[in-house]
Amino acid sequence: MGVGSRLREFRRSMGPTIRELRFSISRIKKSPLSIMGLAIIAFYACLALLAPVLAPPVPPPMGKDDPFMMWKDINIPARERVIPHPPSSVHPFGTTEGSYDIFYGCIWGTITAFRVGFLVVVGSLAIGLFIGSIAGYYGGIIDEIIMRFTDIIFAFPALILAMALIVALGRNLDNVMLALVLVGWPGYTRVIRGEILRVRSEDYVEAAKAVGCSDLRIIVKHVMPNSIYAILIMASLDIGAIVLYAAALSFLGLGAPTGYSDWGQLIAMSRNYIYANISSPMKYWYVYTIPGIFIFTFVLGWNLLGDAFRDILDPTMRRR
Repeated sequence: MGVGSRLREFRRSMGPTIRELRFSISRIKKSPLSIMGLAIIAFYACLALLAPVLAPPVPPPMGKDDPFMMWKDINIPARERVIPHPPSSVHPFGTTEGSYDIFYGCIWGTITAFRVGFLVVVGSLAIGLFIGSIAGYYGGIIDEIIMRFTDIIFAFPALILAMALIVALGRNLDNVMLALVLVGWPGYTRVIRGEILRVRSEDYVEAAKAVGCSDLRIIVKHVMPNSIYAILIMASLDIGAIVLYAAALSFLGLGAPTGYSDWGQLIAMSRNYIYANISSPMKYWYVYTIPGIFIFTFVLGWNLLGDAFRDILDPTMRRR
């Protein structure tokens, strides 16, 4: 077979994939909000990648060895460090109480947000896929035991349960992510179980059983690919929610350690200055408004991106 015929064969084999890609792109183009979500996430991805350039870590003694620890300006007189300082050429977004640089915290906090969102969602998704697949495929007593246990987890308010787990495990960012995974996996389990219950009675699954395919092969090759779309859409929407949960835990003092680049902690540092001056309540607007904008737009971007994934992956919205 010559090179030309091999190239033609390759193009024919790639035809369905190319058409599918074109169709997915056309679905995104039809939704301006989806494009906006992609643009927002792309912007924050660039911030995360360029963090060492946009906000270079300050070495000791003014900085710390860990680049995620915010820059604390020791040049500010000690008696003035207890209050925030407005934006300036040295501190573009101003400083918090304790003279922490808000710009540095917001830029490096972008990496923290991506890290928390992705790791928690991936961990919850992996556990949910494994347990939900077993419950949905086998059913019976196994399904009953698993689903009753998930119902117990659902009985507790998610934030309260996460707080209790963090108190038991200890305050640090890794334990925050572990607690959010332990709280979040039941939702994925319930969704994937419902999808598998729908798919497992299809003719192609029965045909696979008839020819002697193992349970593992049927789940991985036939059941999972046809039931995973809903959970992927859920995961894309959950990243923003996870960042909100992590920010809330940091605001309550259960998140990252003091001085760590985290948007929730920046908001926590501003709590004493929202109405610090009754005659001029907007005097310290920058300490809570700027981190709040970062949180709001990041979560908004993931919510809009989740809508885009729904348009692409939902079989009920696809062409014939």
